Amino acid sequence: MSYWGSNVRFLRKRAGLSQDALAGTLSMTRVKLNAHENGKTSNPTVSDLVAVSNHFAVSIDNLLRLDLAGLTEKELNDLERPKANMRVLAISVDEQNDEYIEYVPVKAKAGYTTGHRDPDYIAALPKYRFPGLAKGKTFRLFPTTGDSMVPVPEGSDVLAAYVADWQAIKAETLCIVIMRSEQDFVFKQVTLIGKDRLQLKSLNEQYEPYLVKLEEVLEIWEFDRYISRVVPLQRTELDDIKSLLLDMRRDLKRNKN
Repeated sequence: MSYWGSNVRFLRKRAGLSQDALAGTLSMTRVKLNAHENGKTSNPTVSDLVAVSNHFAVSIDNLLRLDLAGLTEKELNDLERPKANMRVLAISVDEQNDEYIEYVPVKAKAGYTTGHRDPDYIAALPKYRFPGLAKGKTFRLFPTTGDSMVPVPEGSDVLAAYVADWQAIKAETLCIVIMRSEQDFVFKQVTLIGKDRLQLKSLNEQYEPYLVKLEEVLEIWEFDRYISRVVPLQRTELDDIKSLLLDMRRDLKRNKN
């Protein structure tokens, strides 16, 4: 029995891709991809097998013979071959092989950039469970600081899902970004610019967007929810005035240039 079609569909959904998006990446039509996923292609071509195998970093043998949907995330990670735009993640699991949600406290921030792939470091982090989370994803909890993402309250903890394929990030996706050069976590709206840069944009309009190179990034985690003891405040007239003054200052700067 071949699991080709169901595995292609599973891997696509696991990566958060639409059929149109994956078909475009694989240089095939959506109709052809749909036929693969629904078992209407009994003998996929060698070029299609190779394209899917290379994109998801899973061997052709495993695509054909294993039911990937029945594996745990750890087992899937063990199967995957590292590739340029896919990242390998260290995780911790319980006795039933279910993943924990690790929390990276403030005091652990400084060591995260060097220990994020060390199983012993990850195993030593505080661990939690959350009900109702999407299956097939790996989650981690990060503390935030500052007011750049207001109305998300300052000091909130952000629960986020691991992003393996950075090229699939949609424009202005809320993410935690782990930088190589910073011993902190950047919580921003993330947009892929070309194939080698990210635009990081705050929700608070008082902060200017900026660009970083992908080579400066260690990990990206997509926002799922935040946890806070603070009730977000409604926008006030003073906030509107501040935004107006900020826009005026930007216009003056552009005119001056």
